[in-house]
Amino acid sequence: MLKCCLNGARRAGEHPTCPTTAAALARDAAAVVAAGAGALHVHPRDTAGLETLDGAAVGAALAAIRAVVDAPVGVSTGAWIVAGAGDRLRAIEGWDVLPDFASVNLHEAGSVEVAALLLARGVGVEAGVWHPDAAAVLAGSGLAGRCLRILVEPMAVTAGDALDTVEAIEQRLAGAADGVPRLLHGVDGTAWALLAEAGRRGCDARIGLEDTLYRPDGRRTEGNEELVRLAAERLEDAS
Repeated sequence: MLKCCLNGARRAGEHPTCPTTAAALARDAAAVVAAGAGALHVHPRDTAGLETLDGAAVGAALAAIRAVVDAPVGVSTGAWIVAGAGDRLRAIEGWDVLPDFASVNLHEAGSVEVAALLLARGVGVEAGVWHPDAAAVLAGSGLAGRCLRILVEPMAVTAGDALDTVEAIEQRLAGAADGVPRLLHGVDGTAWALLAEAGRRGCDARIGLEDTLYRPDGRRTEGNEELVRLAAERLEDAS
């Protein structure tokens, strides 16, 4: 499965086509699904263009996307969006329109409680594991086997360091989540190398403007549709 991360925490000025409004997210969602994406990950924005977990904004983004594509769509619950763990829980409790899944970063305070609430509400959990310590939190939480998938997402600068982190993460997870699908992805300079590695391992993969603004050849990308098309071609070649 190739997932497209449409915007992430990118500011509108970082790329001319980075979608921030519900309408723009829907536009890109339709384009990337047609190009080969099997799932979508979005960071809804408020009227000021800031990331938010507010139910109205989350619901508007989900409704706009679901009106144009029939693909699973998830959101982030990152602590940088709403800093307090209690405030994140209250925001999620206030969602009237639920995403198909939500990512939870296990290194963040209150992550286990956030994951448990999402599961209780019937929302799939993508466990975001950035490093071995986060893997240990997930392994000890008792929730690993209930996750939709585990996002193995090393934040290392080089591909070599990123792959070393992947191996350390898997060692910490051994026995705790053996049957749970993995999605492997990199960020910025490691995005394409880890997409290729995901293809070699038979893992789910991810690409989009959240992860990189550049094509594999180093040229600035036209946008999400081009990134997904290029990624789908590379994953097909790897299979």
